[in-house]
Amino acid sequence: MRGHPRRTITTAALFATSTLLSGCSGLEAGSPDAELTVSTTTAVIADLVEQVGGDRVDVTSIVPHHGDPHSYEPSPGDAARVTGADIVFSNGLLLEEPGIMKMVHTNARKSAPKIEIAEKLEEYGGTVMKLEEDLGLDVLWLGWAVEGEVAGDGSQVRTTATELEGPGELRVYLTDTLGKPKVYIDSADGLDDADSFTLPPEAHTHVNWAFSEPGTYRLTVGGQTETLDGKTAEIGSGTFTFTVGDATEAPDGTRALDGGHADVALNAETGKVYVRADDDKSGEPARLPADDVVLDVPDRAKAEVPKEAPYSFLGAAGDDVWVLPQAVIGKHVHGDMDPHAWADVANAGAYVRRIEAELIKADPEGKATYEKNAAAYLKTLGALDEEVARKLATVPEHNRKLITTHDAFGYLAKAYGMEIAGFVVPVPNQEPSAAEVEELGVTIREKKVPSVFLEPNLATRADVLRRVAEDEGVGICTIYGDSFDDEVDDYVSMMRHNASELAKCLGEDAR
Repeated sequence: MRGHPRRTITTAALFATSTLLSGCSGLEAGSPDAELTVSTTTAVIADLVEQVGGDRVDVTSIVPHHGDPHSYEPSPGDAARVTGADIVFSNGLLLEEPGIMKMVHTNARKSAPKIEIAEKLEEYGGTVMKLEEDLGLDVLWLGWAVEGEVAGDGSQVRTTATELEGPGELRVYLTDTLGKPKVYIDSADGLDDADSFTLPPEAHTHVNWAFSEPGTYRLTVGGQTETLDGKTAEIGSGTFTFTVGDATEAPDGTRALDGGHADVALNAETGKVYVRADDDKSGEPARLPADDVVLDVPDRAKAEVPKEAPYSFLGAAGDDVWVLPQAVIGKHVHGDMDPHAWADVANAGAYVRRIEAELIKADPEGKATYEKNAAAYLKTLGALDEEVARKLATVPEHNRKLITTHDAFGYLAKAYGMEIAGFVVPVPNQEPSAAEVEELGVTIREKKVPSVFLEPNLATRADVLRRVAEDEGVGICTIYGDSFDDEVDDYVSMMRHNASELAKCLGEDAR
């Protein structure tokens, strides 16, 4: 729970929330006489801007309804709309797919403020919390990370594989939300500048690491910064050692990592390359010199090359391949802080206060309008906060566990006394084994959850969770995280739906 007494709701507040207007979608154009043209990255932010701006703003969202800000690829039309914007609002904290932010910084006018709202949320009365990730994989969950700041809006860091020593081939690739692979590194045809990818500063991404033969591999990588005007600068290189297969031993004096969460990391400020791994004792990331660590890929990571044609780059269908999976389907670049702050209604109030302040800076003549609209909507959010708290207070303590398809509900859980029991997604391009399906069933039984929750825009990811839930006889319910749809198209409606659905699907009689 939040660090203040459990919220209560009065009859007056109940009446107030029952009569709230739902607001506009945030995707349609506003008044033709608007004083400001505003572009936002998500429909959630677009709705909040409309609530504050009213008729003085014309708002469009880059990510449409049903879209996923973690993976949406902007179109030329999106770029054109950003070009005409007087101000651009994004969430920040690396919520948005990097291509979205690069498009914003490339196309928006230099004079147009580019506001990443959540980056200063605490200054406006909000709270920001660390992103917790734990999928319980039985092999090392190895990502790729960039640490350190880089000067210049929209600057990125490119990491390139320059050399590989080993008995077989290495492929590093990402499986998108439709199950299609995008290859970043493939040693089969030699390594060159194409064996690379970019990340924004202070970002982490999930990828698959696939090795064709058992044995010891040494991968050398180098990094460079890239600015929007095309300038580059080399920032360092380093070599990482992998042991593949149970018969392969780690060199003396090294520490083997064979489980938990770790990243191959490059520091853009110092030029150092290292392994960033979770520390079991402190919970904080430890930075381990690359020469002191071996990344273990045991025989339990062995799989078969899928028969689907898009995976033929891994070898012939049915061939053995040792894979450290990316675990979360889709492009999922993020930082250390959880960006989904609006899931706590009190934080939505901080979003509104930041939006109010920035609109006044951009349009001082509209100050009275923005202050009036913001004050009215903050009252709406205060009543909504109490309504959500009241509904979720009806959920019995033993049912306050969330299993979802996406790690987007940590703020909701913390604010309203829930527990994240897990977010369950399939391992990319691998059909789960009977044992894995059984383990998921055991988790649902042990947690005694009456229902699991799917997000409408991510439902196609959740076939395994859906099947197991049906087999276990638990409910399958809907919750909204990053996106609206045709039925729920504003923030107030989204949070009301989530509260009602959670109360219904986790209630005493839910099963």
